[in-house]
Amino acid sequence: MARAKRNKPHRSTKVHDRRSHDLPRNAEVAAVEVDDPLALEPGEKIVTLRSIRNDPLARLHTHRQIDEAQYQGGRAFQDDWEKAERGPQAVDPTREYVDGVRVREPITERQRKAVLRLNRAERELGADGAALVHEVLVLGMTMEQVGQRRGLRGQRWTDYFARRFRECLDRLALIYGFATQRAAK
Repeated sequence: MARAKRNKPHRSTKVHDRRSHDLPRNAEVAAVEVDDPLALEPGEKIVTLRSIRNDPLARLHTHRQIDEAQYQGGRAFQDDWEKAERGPQAVDPTREYVDGVRVREPITERQRKAVLRLNRAERELGADGAALVHEVLVLGMTMEQVGQRRGLRGQRWTDYFARRFRECLDRLALIYGFATQRAAK
């Protein structure tokens, strides 16, 4: 006797999963929703993976330890730091060679404005807050590493630096306009 065939539900639209399943052994990633670059309609979103291995700010945001305004304030600080930084530069072979003397390139308006915003942030954060923000956002240190650098070890110090860093991110969110001042109670 022949068996009766079962009807399988038919999916008319197949969802394409663009996430990588072939990750390196020590990868630390988190799912994040972004605008679809291949979308036919504006506003369509896809879920992608971002690396949080060497990015303390993304790790805190992914684990919901900081909010969106704090995250955007930290990213704006990092962006200003990158604009203002005038570190080692590659040799430009298209420029004319003159006795090995390199003429300093003039400071651009973008760099000047970034330095002004960084100076304001440093004034408002104070010396200790500015140092903490620099260590975490520019040097990529964890709270444990910040404590070890200052000779302060232990969970209480780690918790203190984490709390202080979130306070600094609150201030950065205010400085860069991602948050508004709370009303006094």
